[in-house]
Amino acid sequence: MLDMPSAPQRYTVTAALPYANGPVHIGHLAGVYIPADIYARYLRAQQRDVKFICGSDEHGVPITIRAQKEGVTPQQVVDKYHAIIRDSFQDFGISFDIYSRTSSQTHAEVASGFFKKLYEEGKFIEQTSQQYYDEKADQFLADRYIVGTCPNCGNDNAYGDQCEKCGTSLSPTELINPRSMLSGNQPVLRETKHWYLPLDQYEPWLREWIVEGHKQDWKTNVYGQCKSWIDQGLQPRAVTRDLDWGVPVPVEGAEGKVLYVWFDAPIGYISATKDLLPDTWETYWKDQGTQLVHFIGKDNIVFHCIIFPAMLKAHGDYILPTNVPANEFLNLEGDKISTSRNWAVWLHEYLQDFPGQADVLRYVLCANAPENKDNDFTWKDFQARNNNELVANLGNFVNRAVVLTHKFFEGKVPAAVGFTTEDEDVLRQLQEFPQRIGELIDNYRFRDALNELMNLTRLGNKYLADMEPWKLIKSDEARTGTVLHVALQLAASLVTLLEPFLPTAAGRLGTMLNLEKGTWQQAGRPDNLAAGHQLAEATLLFTKIEDATVEAQVQKLLDTKKANELAAAVSAPAKDDVSFEQFQTMDLRIGTIVAAEKVAKTKKLLKLSVDLGFEEPRTIVSGIAEHFLPEALVGQQVQVLLNLAPREIKGIQSQGMLLMAENADGSLSLMQPSSHVRPGSGVA
Repeated sequence: MLDMPSAPQRYTVTAALPYANGPVHIGHLAGVYIPADIYARYLRAQQRDVKFICGSDEHGVPITIRAQKEGVTPQQVVDKYHAIIRDSFQDFGISFDIYSRTSSQTHAEVASGFFKKLYEEGKFIEQTSQQYYDEKADQFLADRYIVGTCPNCGNDNAYGDQCEKCGTSLSPTELINPRSMLSGNQPVLRETKHWYLPLDQYEPWLREWIVEGHKQDWKTNVYGQCKSWIDQGLQPRAVTRDLDWGVPVPVEGAEGKVLYVWFDAPIGYISATKDLLPDTWETYWKDQGTQLVHFIGKDNIVFHCIIFPAMLKAHGDYILPTNVPANEFLNLEGDKISTSRNWAVWLHEYLQDFPGQADVLRYVLCANAPENKDNDFTWKDFQARNNNELVANLGNFVNRAVVLTHKFFEGKVPAAVGFTTEDEDVLRQLQEFPQRIGELIDNYRFRDALNELMNLTRLGNKYLADMEPWKLIKSDEARTGTVLHVALQLAASLVTLLEPFLPTAAGRLGTMLNLEKGTWQQAGRPDNLAAGHQLAEATLLFTKIEDATVEAQVQKLLDTKKANELAAAVSAPAKDDVSFEQFQTMDLRIGTIVAAEKVAKTKKLLKLSVDLGFEEPRTIVSGIAEHFLPEALVGQQVQVLLNLAPREIKGIQSQGMLLMAENADGSLSLMQPSSHVRPGSGVA
């Protein structure tokens, strides 16, 4: 067994606080929570002192908007989603030491104390700015409470901080025709005072700390984004907001103001640790012997690498992050995951649809982790990886080794009677795997580490396939025992090496082998199972996923896409206003269709004769042939725009237009009176 590299004895590992405005989806898992959990479990297997910290981020404008839409309080919103997220993480096997929340009393005290220390030491600057105010609602408006037309793409429903259609970052004053989401009225600009963290003053220190200090050890995507921000020049950033939901600003004269959520949320890591360890929490945040590692998505890089470190530096008592291994984004079936469009695989729904199969999702998301660039999740790949890798490779190796031991040796580990060159080579390779896998985890290359782990199971499968103990038993029982002894030693190491990645499967394997999980240093040893050790009965670690199962998941997404398209059609923006005088020029009347026939050599056109109360019926050509049979229209009453200028269509003079209602799915419905009226009656 090779020596493991030396490492600090104490770690504080944090995973980005999920926002309590909705459930957690697979993009969050792949980008943040699975790699963070792998890292924390690995450190524990190395017998390191590690605290794995997380909690719900429960403040901010989106939560108040959701509460307003649902007619509940913000507290009710966060209570609901905190419970869903907490329970999903627990059922999924995420091994937090604590899962806290930023609406707790402890957090309010820690965040307020943090702000007050910086305030009293003059670390903030006060600035008065113009901010939109809703006179009817009698309150200042946060950016997300303001909508208007995007100056970049013309989207009429862009927010005051971003246009979700084109992705452009905005400020409220850039919106065309801004309106308040509270009242619908146009807001006015008023002066308001806020406190700002002067990031520009920390720019030289940040450049030295990040650009010069972490170029070699931080991921290139993290380092590159930080350097870009610093090179563009940093500006003071507000740490307070005019809002009634959040941690109140603990300063006299700051009534109606709360700590801005970006300032408030990262302090949640500290307050959660204090909830966990009321008497010793400072050891994990202020002792220089502790390494602080943040696991986040790429949208949080600036907050965790520039803003939060500047906050910690300004405070002066806290350690700085050692590393921030942010990942990129995970897409879903070739499209960007979107919570607003429900284009996502939600963790709590997955656990309902695939009970007992949390490890399958852990495996697939780690294997497809967007570590260096955006990656894609598809249900077909999910099925293939389960069936071809977990079932046919990992599960098959373990099952064959245990089943054959029961079949030939009464379930007891057979003794090794002399090793061949092939046996020694396999055992030598076994001893190298823990260090190789560990070094990859230490460098946050979890996808490669998982692949290396699967290489160990491939080694075991190949060994059994080459040795063929099911045939060998007929001629050489002792040699068969040696082969199974070697295979079982590989399986024994898997109990420990699997645990960070697939904890449920590792536990099942440990039960089968009647073996407790060992330390990382013990993994790879050739003697973790003694001769004569009794095994339990074999069980399947993984089961095949059928086509119908994944087809149902794909159909669920297709139904979501269809629903989004229908909703978009229904909510098409209104056209420009017309004057009442313009409207009065339209002559709308009720007519009765007396004859209908298809127009020759066309697919869409019908020739209609419509009784409008005149001596002769009017001829109208209408593009509705794909929606109605001619004979079914005869006798139906319809609305007609009578004074539309005549036009020739396919050689037929059309003298008006039928008014139809277009449904969200593109189908058409007749606009009819509720009861029969005299042909030619006006539409008032």
